Amino acid sequence: MLELHELTRFWVYLSASPLLGLTMTLCAYLAAHRITRFFKGAPLANPVAISIALVALVLWVSGMSYQRYFAGAQFVHFLLGPATVALALPLVRQLPRLRRAFVPLAAALLLGCVTAIVSSVAVALLLGATPELAATLGPKSATSPIAMAVSERLGGIPALTAALVIGTGIFGAIVGPWLFDRLRIASPAARGFALGLASHGIGTARAFQGGAEMGAFAGLAMGLNGAMTALLAPWLVPVVMRWFA
Repeated sequence: MLELHELTRFWVYLSASPLLGLTMTLCAYLAAHRITRFFKGAPLANPVAISIALVALVLWVSGMSYQRYFAGAQFVHFLLGPATVALALPLVRQLPRLRRAFVPLAAALLLGCVTAIVSSVAVALLLGATPELAATLGPKSATSPIAMAVSERLGGIPALTAALVIGTGIFGAIVGPWLFDRLRIASPAARGFALGLASHGIGTARAFQGGAEMGAFAGLAMGLNGAMTALLAPWLVPVVMRWFA
């Protein structure tokens, strides 16, 4: 084992390097993954939520700025692109089933996308939110890059939209499987598609824990819902705002 002075030297070197953010992120996720395994994959023990809490705690205790942390964590952020593209592999394997279920999937996609946009904006306005906040909430069920771009176009706050997207994903990943069980929805395709549509990447990651088929349908829903949100939200959100103005 390393002696105390060696650990001190290692920490001094690491704290002055962008690798600190990367190391912190990986350690937080490994710890979160162990916690999730300890609780046997319980929905409340979501590894993403736990990782966020652990990193936030370290940043708060150490006084480290987010900008300094992200200087190293951006290497993990870069991998979001390749990870998203890699979702094409399980989709190809499920292609025959996807073709047979085209009509119900298309209907579910349209209804789910419209419901997510209209309900979030309408509820926010009914509770007294400003148009800016309502526009921020509109694209929350799309994946982060698309949601932030749509929010900016609508006059919302992209940074807050990103936080809401993460919150939506964690909530869906936690509550979704529990809700499916209560509604007796056993189909992996239906469960996966619903998770990917409502909870984007985090829901898709949760869906893959239920099997390749569930994950494939979740990945499909995530991609299609992002594209549909980019198309529908810019004109649907202003319409809902006029209704509840």
